[in-house]
Formats: sequence, structure tokens, C-alpha cells
Amino acid sequence: MAEYRLRTPISEDEARKLRAGDVIYISGVVVTARDQAHRRALELARRGEKPPIDLEGGVVYHCGPIVRQEGGEWKIYGFGPTTSARMEPLEPEFIEKFRVRVIVGKGGMFERTTEALKRFGAVYAQHPGGASALAVSSVKRVLGVHWLDLGMPEAVWVVEVEDLGPLTVTIDSTGRNLYLEVLEAARARAGKK
Repeated sequence: MAEYRLRTPISEDEARKLRAGDVIYISGVVVTARDQAHRRALELARRGEKPPIDLEGGVVYHCGPIVRQEGGEWKIYGFGPTTSARMEPLEPEFIEKFRVRVIVGKGGMFERTTEALKRFGAVYAQHPGGASALAVSSVKRVLGVHWLDLGMPEAVWVVEVEDLGPLTVTIDSTGRNLYLEVLEAARARAGKK
């Protein structure tokens, strides 16, 4: 297990060096996207259109932030992860179309996303659940927001961060998925009793 400090954009080579169990901190630009934002971005891509921000080499954070506008600027008050499993039906195509390198969330993802991460050279990293205050402390500023018509938590927030983390790589580009390993071990144990 190693520790890395990454700055966006992240190259495929950088992502492929990361292994399950590694701890990473991310600086640069992070883009929030939940299920509605994933759907809209994919609908655009299927029509040959581009989303409002280039995601290649980027970090997508499964997060519905709590944001308030103060003095003409957006300020983030809540920046914790949301459960990633509900993006599972969309994430493989999202990774393929947009070539993101790091997906951050909580609760893990499954076989199809694991295969896409392996194929396209990306990783999934877990942010500690219940540690929104820690995530907020990494926020330098909000650079922009897109698709506010989806609502505050579903909009795409473009955020500059410094040392977002600690994030644990739980699915790497070799196909190792710590969530599936735990699930398999639990099933094996349950079968032995």
C-alpha cells in the first residue's frame, strides 16, 4: 500500500500505477456528478454533442453538495460522497465516452464498472463516509456549475480542491475490486456455517 498526491488532469499511466489499497489525495479540478448528470451527459454523447466540461483525465465525484450563493460566489457547506451503486448501470459507458481517470464515491461499484476501469485505465476511490467536513476543508473554490435545472445536488459542480482525501483506491485498473473480494469472502464464510 502506497500513498500518492495527484493533480488533475490525471494521465492513464498515473491511474494504471495505482493499486487497490493505495491512499490518494487529489488536487486540482473535481467535477460532481450523480445519476441525473450521468444520464444527461450520456444523452448528449449519444447525439454527438459534448457536455459543458471536458472530463478526460478528470476526477468525477459522486456527491450532491450543499451549496449556497454568497456575495455572488458559490460556497460549499456539504461535500460528502453519495452511494455509488446507483450509478452502476451508467458508469461503464460514462468511463468509455469521457475517459475519466478517477471516480470518487462511497459503497463501491460492481463487475461492469470494474471491467470498464480495467479496460480504459481508471480507478474507483472511496471517500470516508460521514466525513463531509473533511471534504469541505479541501475545497478552495467553486469554479462553475452546470445543469442547475436538475437541482442543487444533481447539478454538475466544478470545484477546485487541494488534497481531497484521504481516498482509498478500492477498485484498480488491474480489475481488483476490494468490495467484491469482501462479498465473496462473506459468502464463502456463510456457506461454511
